[in-house]
Amino acid sequence: MKLITGFLFIILVTTFTAYGQTIEQQYMEKLKFIVGDWVGVSAAYEEGKIKVQVPAYEKISYQLDKSIITIDLKSESLQLHTVIYYDAKDKTYYYNSYYQTGAGRYKATLSTDNKFIVNASPTKRFIFHAPTPDTFQEYGEKLVDGKWIKYFEDNFTRIE
Repeated sequence: MKLITGFLFIILVTTFTAYGQTIEQQYMEKLKFIVGDWVGVSAAYEEGKIKVQVPAYEKISYQLDKSIITIDLKSESLQLHTVIYYDAKDKTYYYNSYYQTGAGRYKATLSTDNKFIVNASPTKRFIFHAPTPDTFQEYGEKLVDGKWIKYFEDNFTRIE
């Protein structure tokens, strides 16, 4: 029995060392498409038309040995600090945002077409995706009369 236990321990250690990542890190690695320094334009929509556009800068980086991602957004209209992490027990991503007037904690998912979707409420969501390796887009939608309507859109280009 000691021999089997020892053998299983060696396999487990070797496997973990070979891969070198926790489950949380493996899931966070799937979000690498948003990591980078980004510059672009943030637009707010009203009734399907752009109401306001402002320049924006976003720094998205891994922290704590790639177990979390932080987002720092700066624009004339919004400053936002966000922490994203994966909880292996819940099998869920969490998106924790902090801004001048408050904070929010939301569940999120990664779709099969590589879109990171934050479910802010049953009627509001934020979607992150990278149309190309050097571009990044984030937009928000509200559910109105059974249809998702875009109310903001940020388009960024990689600057690093």
